[in-house]
Amino acid sequence: MIVARSKNGQAIRPERRTPEEVARLRALLREAESAKDLGTWRRAKSVLGYLDGQKVIALSQALEVTRGSINRWLQWYQAMGAEGLRDAERPGPMPRLSEAQKAELATIIEAGPQAAGFTSGMWTGPMIGELIRRRFGVRYHNHHIPRLLGWMGFSVQRPRKRLARADAEAQAVWLRRRLPAIKKKRAPAAAL
Repeated sequence: MIVARSKNGQAIRPERRTPEEVARLRALLREAESAKDLGTWRRAKSVLGYLDGQKVIALSQALEVTRGSINRWLQWYQAMGAEGLRDAERPGPMPRLSEAQKAELATIIEAGPQAAGFTSGMWTGPMIGELIRRRFGVRYHNHHIPRLLGWMGFSVQRPRKRLARADAEAQAVWLRRRLPAIKKKRAPAAAL
């Protein structure tokens, strides 16, 4: 497939240059301005400027964006009209785990690591990654596991380190009396 470069001002087909389409674009610009939506305003402003005959390089300098951004916005307008310039959740890649698999994973996580065949009594990110790999045949980077768990409604929990046979009352007395006595005191201002 050969893609030819369009002539200046010709990147938008005539059906996107109709008065109705331009009116929708101007309405989007006003709406974005009143909502203080800078991204949508810039996109609409750049497409309107292009339709009015301004060059992409001049628009990029005036709106302080790259030429590539303006060209991408022109493509969006060409494909979807004014609605294509609105802020929208852009679809990413397909999730590797289905909703049913995520539900099964949540059940396994809630049952604990020992029920899943691990010796530890506490989940770690690499353990969950290994569980996902063994159970579902899907690999995730260890840095992605907390994000995945967050999307599933879990949060990172860190255990407090406390001695099993520690005297809680003695610790409280130590924190109230002994610690303040041994903490470094600020020198008086006159000594500085």
